[in-house]
Amino acid sequence: MNDAPIGMFDSGVGGLTVARSVLDQLPHEQVLYIGDTANGPYGPRDIAEVRSLALSIMDELVDRGVKLLVIACNTASAAVLHDARERYTLGRGVPVIEVIHPAARTAARVTRNGRVGLIATRGTVDSRAYDDALQAVPGVELFSQACPRFVELAERGVTTGPEVLDVAEDYLAPIKAAGVDTLILGCTHYPLLVGPISYVMGEEVALVTSSDETAKDVYRALASKGLLRGPEANEPRHEFRSTGDPKAFSVLARRFLGPEVGDVERVDSASDAAGARAETPGFSLLPTAH
Repeated sequence: MNDAPIGMFDSGVGGLTVARSVLDQLPHEQVLYIGDTANGPYGPRDIAEVRSLALSIMDELVDRGVKLLVIACNTASAAVLHDARERYTLGRGVPVIEVIHPAARTAARVTRNGRVGLIATRGTVDSRAYDDALQAVPGVELFSQACPRFVELAERGVTTGPEVLDVAEDYLAPIKAAGVDTLILGCTHYPLLVGPISYVMGEEVALVTSSDETAKDVYRALASKGLLRGPEANEPRHEFRSTGDPKAFSVLARRFLGPEVGDVERVDSASDAAGARAETPGFSLLPTAH
């Protein structure tokens, strides 16, 4: 048994849907999550800046003793995966899981007609990361649609009713017209809108969420390396940190994850992670109240 936490990060709270799926599939594991809300969203930033921010946060997580890293952000996954695996997996023996390839792999397996849809943020669509992930699969064609208002709706808690249905109808119309039979929810906010998305797309279209598929990869990585935390362990405790306002993060985090979110500790910024480490050496499972 390995008692160390799983390290996760995102530019905000969306990655907590990945944490939710991980805890559902691995209820005995402990999570250390950092939301880089002071610098998010990452989508409008250039790749070099996203890479720098992401590596700074992952340095913090690895130095605090996590046994596995989860890049719970589509933009960061596209920008930094190769560097992260070289730096942490090859360099320090810490496996790195991201959110793009697990979902793309599942969509390629599930589709029956080879027509796969993708809904995501503009940054993720423009990065063509899902196109690259699927290009080696013969007979699969990807149809992408940016859905920026879905993020706003999810964070406002508007997950049902006329407004969200109108927005979903508008965004999903070209995807439906393309005749896809499989749709990738390529943003970690979108699982909160799976009801209206499924309703608009219809029962014949299979939905693939990056959060659920990433959690399966986390399970496989931990099991294959003998890193699972067993049921005989103490009750799991989780730590949540934010580079922005911890109170604002806490409110949204409880909406995205649930009661597992306790007090939130603040890190001033991703670039100040080294300073935070100096003040709080080692990993503590008990969150600090702020």
